Amino acid sequence: MNRASPSPWPSLAAVLAVLLCVGAALAFAPWLDGYSHARHPLALLGAHGVPHATAFAALAYVLPGLLDAWVAVQARGRLPDTGGFGARLGVWMLAISALAFALQGLLPLDARDLDGPASRLHAAAWTLWWVAFVPGAALLAWGQARASMRSAPWFAGAALLVLLLAALPQPLLPAAIAQRVALAAWLASYLVLSRGAASSAGSPPPAGR
Repeated sequence: MNRASPSPWPSLAAVLAVLLCVGAALAFAPWLDGYSHARHPLALLGAHGVPHATAFAALAYVLPGLLDAWVAVQARGRLPDTGGFGARLGVWMLAISALAFALQGLLPLDARDLDGPASRLHAAAWTLWWVAFVPGAALLAWGQARASMRSAPWFAGAALLVLLLAALPQPLLPAAIAQRVALAAWLASYLVLSRGAASSAGSPPPAGR
C-alpha cells in the first residue's frame, strides 16, 4: 500500500472546479438573450460572437479542466498497489479527459457556422472528453474493486451514465439536459477521486507493511 499522506489540496481543487463550472454557467447565461439551460448546449455560452465568451470559456472549461487533470495526477500517486495496472491506467485516462474538457474552452464553437472548422474542432475535443473518461472510469472501478475500495461502484456507474448520456441518443431526455447530467456525473467523479484514492474500505494494511 502506498504510504503518501492525504492532502486537502486535491479535494479543494475538485470543489473549485465544480464551483467554477456551475457558477459560470449560471452567471453568464443571462448575457445571451433567449438562452435556456433546458434547450441549449453549455458550449454555446463560449461560442464566437457571444458576449463575454472568452471569460466564460476560461471559467467553465479551461480552469476546471486543468484543476481536475491535476486532481487525477495527484490521485495516481495515492492509489493502492493492489489496484494494479488497470487503476493506474484509468487515472491517466481521467487526466486526459480533464485536459480534453479544458481544450473545449480553447476551441470554442462558431455560433454562426455549427458545421464549420471551428465547431468541428470543438466537437472533436468534446468527443475526446467522453471517450477518455468512459473506459478510464471503468478501468479505475475495476482496479478499485480489486483493492476493495468503496468508490469502485461510483466510477462504474459514472462510466455507464456518461456513455449513455453523452454518446448515445436519448429519446426520453432533451439533449441539453442529458449533457448537463453527464457533466454533473463527470465533475462529481473528480470529487470522489480526490477524496477516496487513498482509502480502502476502512481495512488496515497487512501486518509488516
